[in-house]
Amino acid sequence: MATLKDVARRSGLTVGTVSRVLNNRGYISEQTRQRVYDVMKELDYQPNEMARSLSKKRSNTIGVIVPHVVHPYFAKLIGSLEQAAYDRKYKILLFNSQGKDEKEEEYIEMCKSNRVAGVILCSDTFQTDKFRNLRFPLITIERFLDEGTAGIECDNYRGGVLAAEHLIAKGCTSLLHIGGIRNHRKPADERKEGFEDVCKREHIKYASVESSQFIYDEMDYYSSIDRMLDEYPGTDGVFASSDVIAAQVLQVCARRGLRVPEQMKVIGYDDVNVASLTTPDITTIRQPVKEMAETAIAMIDRVAGGEMVPSRSLFPVTLVERGST
Repeated sequence: MATLKDVARRSGLTVGTVSRVLNNRGYISEQTRQRVYDVMKELDYQPNEMARSLSKKRSNTIGVIVPHVVHPYFAKLIGSLEQAAYDRKYKILLFNSQGKDEKEEEYIEMCKSNRVAGVILCSDTFQTDKFRNLRFPLITIERFLDEGTAGIECDNYRGGVLAAEHLIAKGCTSLLHIGGIRNHRKPADERKEGFEDVCKREHIKYASVESSQFIYDEMDYYSSIDRMLDEYPGTDGVFASSDVIAAQVLQVCARRGLRVPEQMKVIGYDDVNVASLTTPDITTIRQPVKEMAETAIAMIDRVAGGEMVPSRSLFPVTLVERGST
């Protein structure tokens, strides 16, 4: 079985240089890095990940905790995180908390035992004691957490402003916002605040309705949307807090015989793949998910290198106009 010394000898490099390539430590030219990888493949050399993590007191693994793996937004985020981690020579351990505190706590313990380089937390539990005194950086995405190393958010307030302004500019006079989970405070709630501030400023009739945890978990908004349109007759513009909700608004409108966009205009949020697969396709507020994911991975890498990182990073959003408005 090939050893680190064998790789160094065959590639004409020192053991220290080969070790730096494997541990992604210090500057290494791309030519040198590729030479090491080619020799490793030729010799079928397999680094001992456990031994490396013990010697470094951390591994090249990053834990990622999400509340859903099937939700299109989290699927897009996970894909972007995995690619960003791969580009920086990290691997990810993916955990699906399903919004359960006990699972999240168990996953944090698993991350500790695996000596992860850091954890990216996208789940939304509010039991925060478990996150104190961690031995690795904790980066949050779209979540409030004082105990975290850094938080990454999109400009949710601006997203709500853009949605309301667009619906009003399109001639809507009675607006409905379908938001997040009631009694659950998250950064995404600022979408509602931006939306409502514009409606008040422009003296537009509006209503904001939140969903239950069960509906969020099941991603089944159809019945509640149907009830909302009964409760708020005359609604001619809907701002949904996700593209998943917006797609189901289109379904309800189709059953009711409401033509989109002629009689009802609809805006979603996130710009995930479902937004371009419906008929009509969905106008939406685009989150820069790829850029947010790259920043999260980069922050863990920088902290591992002894650097300081900003405690909060706010990313701009943009409106993508499609057929639903």
